[in-house]
Amino acid sequence: MIEDLFTVSVLASGIRLATPYLYAAIGETFGQRSGVLNLGVEGIMLMGAFTSFYAVYRSESLALGVLVALVVGLLMGLATAFINVTLKAEQGISGIGIYMFGLGLSELLFNISFDTVVTVNGFPKVAIPVLSDLPVVGEMFFNQNLLVYFAFALVPVAWFVLNKTTLGLNIRAVGQNPEAADAMGISVNRVRYFTVTLGGVLAAMAGASLSISLVNVFQQNMTAGQGFIAVALVYFGAWRPVRVMGGALLFSLVNALQLQVRTVGIDIPDEYASMAPYVLTIIALVFASRRIDQPAALTKPFERGE
Repeated sequence: MIEDLFTVSVLASGIRLATPYLYAAIGETFGQRSGVLNLGVEGIMLMGAFTSFYAVYRSESLALGVLVALVVGLLMGLATAFINVTLKAEQGISGIGIYMFGLGLSELLFNISFDTVVTVNGFPKVAIPVLSDLPVVGEMFFNQNLLVYFAFALVPVAWFVLNKTTLGLNIRAVGQNPEAADAMGISVNRVRYFTVTLGGVLAAMAGASLSISLVNVFQQNMTAGQGFIAVALVYFGAWRPVRVMGGALLFSLVNALQLQVRTVGIDIPDEYASMAPYVLTIIALVFASRRIDQPAALTKPFERGE
């Protein structure tokens, strides 16, 4: 009985913990499918986490917190697109710059705004009628909060957009052969602006899901590398939303397991338990790299007429 409760608890926690990875990785999938690598996801997540938390703390409105995160993500996404698409900066270096900007500014604003760590009332669980009463799966899948449901709903939506719509066809064409796409009348820059900006919005939502949904607190550098892991998950998932979700769940379940392993009396040093999710990520990427078929134009600036 105890083992069953532990298993359900781990699985339910794993689903919740997958939320920020899903938002960030799905957004990054769109950007990379159009040929733009954004290593600044972590910085945008931090800004989304702080601004949404601050808005909720001051207004006690969760809706306002989400709206503020969306606006911040939009602005940082546009800035990223301007740097990478218009200015044609080296994408790896510019991404690190965006990350450092988000890290530094979120810490500065936090230190100015708060003398100590404070908490907010985040998104409560919303039980889906009938489904939440199902044995085992009801607690795991149908008794989560709204941001968790929205994150998983993004997966089929992203799959449909990328594979079944004209917009998705344009995104894939721009990522594979921007010169051919341009010759067919597709605006390469417009498509890349859209995908990178969308990635920024979803990265900010990933941060908000941390600060006003999962832990209901903001701390300096609270993302702890989750943005970079989200970028890695895009490679692991081979730029396919469903596979990206599988990678996010794999990582988050291992993370949930190491957080709760002591509740059953398993004596594992904290250092080893904390390392487990990151070691798993490295191993998964090693195996995934053998079958990677990335977008041909990824990280390559587009010059019309070349």
